Parts: sequence; structure tokens; C-alpha cells
Amino acid sequence: MNHSDELGTKPIAQLIREQATPAAIGILVLSIYGIVDTIFVGRWIGSLAIGAITVVLPITFLIASIGMAIGVGGASIISRALGADEEDKAMLAFGNQVSMTLALALLFVFIGSFFQNEVLRLFGAQGDILPYAQAYFQVILYGIPFLAFAMMSNNVIRAEGAPKIAMMIMVVPAVVNVVLDPILIVGLGWGMKGAAWATTLSYIASASFGMWYFFRGDSELRILLKNMVLRWTIVKEIFLIGGVTFARQGSISLLAIVLNNSLFAYGGELSVSVYGIINRVMMFANFPVLGITQGFLPIAGYNFGAKKWGRVKEVIYKSVGYGTVLALGIFTIIMFGAKPIASVFTTDENLIAQTGPALITVFFATPLLAIQLLGAAYYQAIGKPLPALLLTMLKQGIFLIPLIILLPRYFGLTGIWFAFPIADVLTAVVNFIFLKSAVEQLNTQKTTA
Repeated sequence: MNHSDELGTKPIAQLIREQATPAAIGILVLSIYGIVDTIFVGRWIGSLAIGAITVVLPITFLIASIGMAIGVGGASIISRALGADEEDKAMLAFGNQVSMTLALALLFVFIGSFFQNEVLRLFGAQGDILPYAQAYFQVILYGIPFLAFAMMSNNVIRAEGAPKIAMMIMVVPAVVNVVLDPILIVGLGWGMKGAAWATTLSYIASASFGMWYFFRGDSELRILLKNMVLRWTIVKEIFLIGGVTFARQGSISLLAIVLNNSLFAYGGELSVSVYGIINRVMMFANFPVLGITQGFLPIAGYNFGAKKWGRVKEVIYKSVGYGTVLALGIFTIIMFGAKPIASVFTTDENLIAQTGPALITVFFATPLLAIQLLGAAYYQAIGKPLPALLLTMLKQGIFLIPLIILLPRYFGLTGIWFAFPIADVLTAVVNFIFLKSAVEQLNTQKTTA
């Protein structure tokens, strides 16, 4: 039995554990190295360096999200094709993914390099933050094509039912980064360039591991030249489904532009650094629910392709239930440990004092996180790009950005922080309505299992 066949036969609860646990561990390790990076930068370079990373990361991940988007779009095709026993289509989708990822990533890197200063200023690199951001961005650009390939590979490997290998694609760069940070930042005294080179080399290591997996022969998929010739029908479907992920990252990057500039306007450089810490904590704290969401995608996609409607409903119910319980645990930890958490990243008392209350406010609606994420994930998994796009854009694009523009006019810096939980609640309500509708539609289908 192939790995993918198990997605349609094993008990759903067991599949969620098997798929979500490695995904969650991968996200956890990825977020840990982000945290370690920020700790080294904050303690050995300073609070302005945290602000610089806060500015640069949305730019690099916007470019790298090309690979993630192509990965998600192709993975949806691959999951459904394997579920329907269409191996040739799965292989063709994979080959097209490789070509698209490398071509588009290199194009965007060229654009980012040519308009470097303009891009940095657009994303909020103002005042004393700019020189630090320039030093970091110049090096990071070299690693982005590798990151794009790694993100694409991660989604594809998970789609064929090998979550532990997918986890390793995220673990490898984390280990490399954690090892190199103290050597390059502290030992060699390279400062921001040291942090940037540690991250860039970790991206290269991640992509190399993904390439090794596909070439060593354990994968059901192969990188074949004949499949790398772009086929319009495949490219179109990848863009339609993967465009949801790219739109989400695009909205996150647009949010970063609005947020960083608003924070600078209402609170100065220090407020940008406050959000830098919050963002790192957010990546770390939400890893269990993000893992369930990643694990949910191939299970729902495969069983939908196999027309096993009962199993699709079961994975929706159980993923929402498990995710909500985990989100409540995250909420409790943040509410009682905000200030100690902030003090891990910096010795700057003023930065710690501002970060604690802001952290509590931003995380206030965390118990609703699972519903927020799984609504869009379901429609991505079943290949319905329009509702997936709408649900993906809700928080950042439709609710949060307007709230960040509006609320500070009346409540100052506090209004920016309160925009987050308000957007979370509104997003969860809409996702709940869509998920409820999806379950009702599944109830009308004749199940095969």
C-alpha cells in the first residue's frame, strides 16, 4: 500500500495525529529558530535590529510564498489525483510545480534586488531601522529561491502521505540556523549580516533535503524533464487553488506595510520592535493549530477525491474540536505569561513593558483560531478556489487592514492592538457559516465509506 492509500482507509483520528503531529513539530521547530534568531539579534545587536527583521520578513516570505502557493495548489491536485487513482496526472502536476517555482522565484528575487531601498521603505524601514534592514535584506535575497523550493516540496510530500519527511524539510533549516546564529552573530561578530547568512544557509539546507528525498527513490513522485514542460490546464488549476495561499501571503505583506507604517507613526521604532516580538510569539504559540490545519488538507483532499463523504465530515468535526482545545491552552498561557515571555527576547525594560499588554490584547480571541483556519483549508483541499480565497483574505485583507487604519485615529496605538482580536472574531463567524454550509452539502451526498 502506498502512503497516500492510507489517507482513505485509516481511522480519521489516527490520521489527524499522524499528519498533524509532524506538521506541528515542523512548524514548532521553524518558529523556534525564528525565536532564537530574534533573541540573538535582540540581545547582541539591539531593539532596532528586531525592528529590521520585522520589516524584512514579510518581503522575503512574500517572494517565498510563490513556492508555498504552487506547493498548496499542486498538492491539492496531487491528493485528489492519487485518491482517484490518476498517477500520471499527479506526476505531471509535480513537474509543472518545479518549473513554476524556480522561474517565478528567480524573477521576484531580481525585482527585489533591483528596487531594494524602495521596497524596504515601503514595508516600513524608516528612521534608524533602515541601515539594519538593508544589511539583512541584501544577504537574505540569495536564499529565497531555495526557500521557495523547500516550501513547495513540503506541501507535495505531505500530499503523498509522508508527513514525517515533510516535517524534516522544516526541521533541517531550523537546526542549521540555531547552530549558525551564535557562531556568526556572536563568535565572528558579523551582526546583522551574520543573522542573514545563518538564515540563508538554512534555506539552502532545507531545499537540498527536499531534492535529496525526490531523487533517492522513496517518493511516489519523480522530477522528470517531460513533466516539467508547462501544461496550461495544470498551470491554471495550480494558480487558481494556490493563488489562495499567495493571496493570503500577499494580504499579510500588505498588512505589514500598513501595520509597520502605522506603528512607526503612532509609537516610533520601539512599537515596530514590539510587534516583531509579538509576531515571533504568534508563530510559536499557534503551532499546534497550524499543524492540525496542515494535517487536515491531505486527508480532506484525498477523501473528497475518493468520494468518501462521511470521512470528509468526520475530519472536519474532529479537526475543529482538537484545534479548539489546543487554542484554549495557548490562550491560557499567553494571558498569564505575557511579560515573562517578552523578557526572553530583550533586556530593554521599556520594550518589555510595552510588549506585555500588547501581547495579551493581540491574543485575546485565540480560542477561535481553529475555526478561522479550517474554513479556508477545507475549500482549498477540495479544489474550490473562490470560497477559499474569500475566507483566506478575510482576516488580513478585509477586516484587519481597515481596522488598523481606522481605530488608531480614535484610540492611538492601543487601537492598533485591539484591531487584532476584533478581526479574529469577525473572521471566525464567517468561517463557521461556510463550514456549516459545507457539512450540509456533504450530508446530501451518497457516501462510499
